[in-house]
Formats: sequence, C-alpha cells, structure tokens
Amino acid sequence: MNDLAPPPEDGVLPVELRAALEERYLAYALSTITQRALPDVRDGLKPVHRRVLWAMRELKLDPGAAFKKCARVVGDVIGKYHPHGDQSVYDALVRLAQDFAQRWPLVEGQGNFGNVDGDNAAAMRYTEARLTEVARLLLDGLDEDAVDFRPTYDGSEEEPIVLPGAFPNLLANGSQGIAVGMATAIPPHNVAELVAAAKALLADPAIEPDALLEHVQGPDFPTGGVVIDGPTSIADAYRTGRGAFRTRARWAVEDLGRGTWVAVVTEIPWLVPKSRLVERIAELINERKLPLVVDVRDESTEDIRLVLEPRARNVDPVVMMESVFRLTELETRIPLNMNVLARGTTPVVMGLKEALRHWLDHRREVIQRRARHRLDAIVRRLEILDGLLIAYLNIDEVIRIVRAADDPKADLIAAFALTELQADSILNMRLRSLAKLEEIEIRREHDKLSKEGDDLRGLLGSEARQWRRVDKELDGLAKSFGPDTALGKRRTTFATAPASTASDIADAFVEREPVTVVVSEKGWIRALKGHVADLSTLTFKADDRLMLSLKTETTAKLVVITSNGKAYTVDASKLPGGRGAGEPVRLMVDIDEGAEIVDVFVHRAGAKRLVVTTASRGFIVAEDQLLTSTRKGRQVVNLDGARVLKFTEADGDTVAIVGQNRKLLLFPLSQIAEMARGAGVRLQRYKDGEVSDAKVFSLSEGLSFTTNGGVARRVLGDELRDWIGNRAEAGRLPPHGFPKSNKLGI
Repeated sequence: MNDLAPPPEDGVLPVELRAALEERYLAYALSTITQRALPDVRDGLKPVHRRVLWAMRELKLDPGAAFKKCARVVGDVIGKYHPHGDQSVYDALVRLAQDFAQRWPLVEGQGNFGNVDGDNAAAMRYTEARLTEVARLLLDGLDEDAVDFRPTYDGSEEEPIVLPGAFPNLLANGSQGIAVGMATAIPPHNVAELVAAAKALLADPAIEPDALLEHVQGPDFPTGGVVIDGPTSIADAYRTGRGAFRTRARWAVEDLGRGTWVAVVTEIPWLVPKSRLVERIAELINERKLPLVVDVRDESTEDIRLVLEPRARNVDPVVMMESVFRLTELETRIPLNMNVLARGTTPVVMGLKEALRHWLDHRREVIQRRARHRLDAIVRRLEILDGLLIAYLNIDEVIRIVRAADDPKADLIAAFALTELQADSILNMRLRSLAKLEEIEIRREHDKLSKEGDDLRGLLGSEARQWRRVDKELDGLAKSFGPDTALGKRRTTFATAPASTASDIADAFVEREPVTVVVSEKGWIRALKGHVADLSTLTFKADDRLMLSLKTETTAKLVVITSNGKAYTVDASKLPGGRGAGEPVRLMVDIDEGAEIVDVFVHRAGAKRLVVTTASRGFIVAEDQLLTSTRKGRQVVNLDGARVLKFTEADGDTVAIVGQNRKLLLFPLSQIAEMARGAGVRLQRYKDGEVSDAKVFSLSEGLSFTTNGGVARRVLGDELRDWIGNRAEAGRLPPHGFPKSNKLGI
C-alpha cells in the first residue's frame, strides 16, 4: 500500500514559510562556518587556503622549483576545487605570501604582493608564486595515505579533507574569520615556544594550562610590537580561549643634540596599515587634538620609521606618546577567540592546551597512517622479492616454462606456488636481471625491507613509540625554528605600561593656555583668556555678581564644593568662553536640589584642605580625594542638619577659627585628623550660634586680617598667646581691630 500523498494537481507544494526559512538558513550558516570562516584545528587552514596549497603542489610548485604565474594557480583552484570568485581566491593566496601578515608565510611570492602601508597586490597576471618550506611541512605525507581525500565539487578530482600538518600552523600563523553567529580571531605565535609547550604536554598530559605559559609567552606578531597586558590577563585568555592582547608600537627617543629630540616608531601593531596610521596622526595634529605633537613624518624604507616631533623640547616623551597611543592605532587590542573546527566539523572554543592536544593527536594519527601505508608497500615489495628469489633458484625451469608453455603465467603459479603478483613480476623481469649480482642485491633489499617492516609493526603496536616519534618530529621543528635562528627569533616583546598619571595624559590632549576662571554668586562660570587683573568691567546676569575668580591654565581641574558636602570636578578646558555670562555649573555637574556652591578652587596634586561645617566640626582631606570622573560628584562630608562652610587651604601649622559669638580660638593643626570622608571632630565650642570663619596659617608668620578701616594687620607670635589653646575650646574675644564681619580674610 502506498502511503505517499499524490502530488497536487497544480504542481505547487505548500510549505510553511517559517520551516522553509529555518531549514535553508541553517544550511547556509553551517556551510559558512565549516567551508569558509573557521579553520580546522589540525592544520589551521580554511578550505580556500588548503585548496590553494594543494593546487600549487599539483602544479609542482615546490620550494626551489621555478615560479609560476598566480593566474595559473588561481585558475586551477577555481576550476578544479573551489568554485568561487577568482579575486577572493587570489586575495587568499596573496595573504599567504605577505610576511607582514603571516608570521611564517606559506607561499613565496615574486612581484608586488602588497605592503604594510595597505597597498594592494598587483594583478594575478603579473605576480608569480611557489610554496615555502613551511608549506612543504604541512603537505608532507599526502602521497602516503596520511589523510582522507574526498571528491571535488564536480566529482572529477579528489582533494584532501585536511593536510598532514607537520607544522603547528593554527597557532603559529593564526587565523581570522567571521561566520554566521560566530567568529574566530587567533594571533600568530612563536613556533619554538609552541614546540616547547607541545613537548611539555607530551611529557605530562595532565599538565595545567597555566604551566604551558612557562613556554608560550604570548603572541609573536610578524610586525613586532610590544604587548603591555599583565600575566594574569594573558593566562586567562589562553585558559579560556577568549581574550585580547593590548599591543603597542615600539618607539624610542632619538637625541638630535642641543636638547632637541624626536620620537621614532620602528614597529607598529599587527594588521594596522601604516599609511592610514600616518594620515590619522596628521589629522589629529591639524585638529589640535594632539597638542604635544607638532609634526609626523614617514621616513620608512624597507624598515618602518615614523618620526613624531614634539611641540617643545621640554615635553615629556612618555606623556606625549601616551597621548598618541590613546587616540591612534599605535595601540590596539588584538582579540583572541580560538573558535575552531574540531575534527573538521564541530565549532569549539579551545584554550591553548586543547588546541595543542588536537594537533598532537592529529600528528599521531598521521604517523600511524603513513606507517601502515609504508608497511603495505613493504609487504607488497617483499612478496615480489620472494617470487624473484624463487625464479633465481629455479632459473632453468622458469626459462623452459616461459619458452614452451601456452600460458606461462598459469604454469609458473602451478609449478612454484606463486601469487599472481609474483608471476607477473617474474614475467616482466629483464634478461639482464638474471646476473648473479642482481640476486645478491635482491637478497640485500629483502633483508633491509624485512627489518624496516618489523620496525613499523613495532611502531603500530606501541602507543609509546608513536608518541616518541611525534616528540622526535618536534625536536626537528625546534632545530629549524629555534630562537637562535633568523626565522625563529621572537619579534614581539612584553612590557608594562608607563606609570603616567591620568591627569598627565589628559593634560596632553589640551593645549596649555592661561585663563581666568570667573564664578558668580548664582553659580554661573566662564573662562577668560589670559590672566585678567581687572575684572571691574565684567557684566553679569541681573541680580548676580562676582563670587570668586581664579588665575589658572586650560589643563587645570577645578574642584566645586557644595553646601551639602559634595565635591565635583570640572575641566578648565571645557569651560565656556568669556564673551557672555558663561553657563551655570549645574549644566556641567549634577548638583543636588537646594545645594549651593560654597567654593571653587584649582586642584593641586598632594595639597590638603581643612573642611569646616557650620556645626563647628571639621577634618583634613587630601585634594586628590576630591577628584571624580562622574557628574554626580563625591560625598565628602557627612552632615547632620549642618552645611559646609569652608574648604580652606591647609597650608600652615595652626588653625584660626572664629564664631558668630565673636570668640577667636587658635590651636595646632595636628589636633585635626585627616580623613577621606566623614563628619569630622569638634573644632570650637559654642553655647549659641555657628562658625563664622576659619583658616590655617603659620604661627611663626603671625595671623593676618583686615581691620574695619580696610588696613591690613598682622598679629605676631607673643601677641597671640592669649588665644592659643586646644581644639574644642571656647576661645576669647579677638584682638583690637578685628573686623566686625568676623572674617579672617585670606
């Protein structure tokens, strides 16, 4: 009985759209993942690169052979193995030949194959190529059944599914690719280090991943550079297979004499086009975003040489270069995403240990297959030699049968119990081979092959011997690509980033110019160019007037203190100009509702301030603790119904504090604790009222104030002894002439 439904009469088969899309998109995604974007963990190649190398091998473009046009190679690749665009195949071939993109090029090119500036290669009809020794290692064993083959897309040819890979190409050359829903990004590494790690893994299969990093320091880029990540982040990346390497250009200061100098860049990060890099630096200089750099020149020949000229000879080279690193690709993060195909089919994110394990397992499998192939050839040859020896021992009878028999092959098989292969070999033997010397040579070959066959059987029967063979191969790689060789010497080094402060680097982005900051009582702020002495001509909004002014520079950071005990940071370079009334500070930082601006001052690294609240409590705080990078500011003072009165400079050894009750008290600054945040300690005791003013001064220099008549007065040491006491005392009435405003002045 036929259970199949008959076809529709109109020939249209209804299919649910969702199911159809899912099925087709999944097929497309899997094809992209396995056939285009992700490399095989065993040979580190994508199909297009594998087919390019295979086609070049078939064209006999071995190392040392004559070059052939790349157009010939591309034609064979797209015609026989890879039915895609010729330009994409040529681009893949070009990349395999670029020594600035591949740490260990697989193709040796002749002609223009592009350069580190980012220029494209010449057309394929002008360039020529052949394989390198590294590619030969990857291909070695293809004639010995080392790997499986599959039919090509049209079934007319065969191609290898994977290469034997006697070279750790996945990690040595790295790989980049974007698939559907996943990607891979593997930087190149040093072969000698990979071999050392692989030998350590062979010696101890249970070795911890972090222990392998004693051998593998990190990536080794063809263009050199400096990795400035710490050991912890590098270890995490190799353990998980995901991470990134912060890589910088290599530079040095070149002394030009008479105190002048330039910074010279000799190595740039991997895959960064030099021409685009120079253009970007030049643009930033023109846009005045790199104020410490006045010019950039590309003086490169065969070696990279970028010259950055400072604006002045007193510029700090480290700070200048840090500013360049922040805005250009002279520093870049090179990702690590070791997403590869396991057994050529399954995408897996592997760590360093897993990737090396898969490569070593593949090498063992290749050794086994090559041994079986060689053993089969030896068995076949020994069978032939046994037949030839029988012929030599019975040469007269063999000659008679060949001359007289109608079917000599059948008669030989019957007479001497030969196999068909042996009989064919005897019949195909030349007359000159009947010499006695030839018999001796056959016996010698028979003994040699018998011994080799016994060795191969022992190899196939012993896992330990197979791993020893793998280890011996690794020794050969270590000798060819050791750190003492020109090809194997490490190019990328490791260092820590300079300990430049964030403020130093931030200042490097701002051109240093003198400004006068003006703050009004209603909280409007502006910056006048230059240091303005006379501010009498300034205009303000209605019912507003000058609160304070500061002479500083555009690189300065301003600290804004509000009555609710918060500190905010404002860059002087971001203040509005002085043509109008400026802008409210509240537009720049998020000042709480109801809070008022108490003070604005220029931050000084290492300086300290005395915090005073209206409740006569206070403490010492470092100005560095007041800086913040957010608009919401930082709560510095804990208030309980009071408000902040002063954030006065703590330059001196004595505190002067006066209350609304007109009582003055002097006590040592050392009696006040230094805190990052808090409510503080009691400064002066009152029955009623609050603090009126406070400041810090040096007792040896005396206490200065301005009298009611506007005359400056200084009261010196012995004259102040009646007011000197201890913290939290009440104090006594101030000296004669003290102002009725109860203000101590500056």
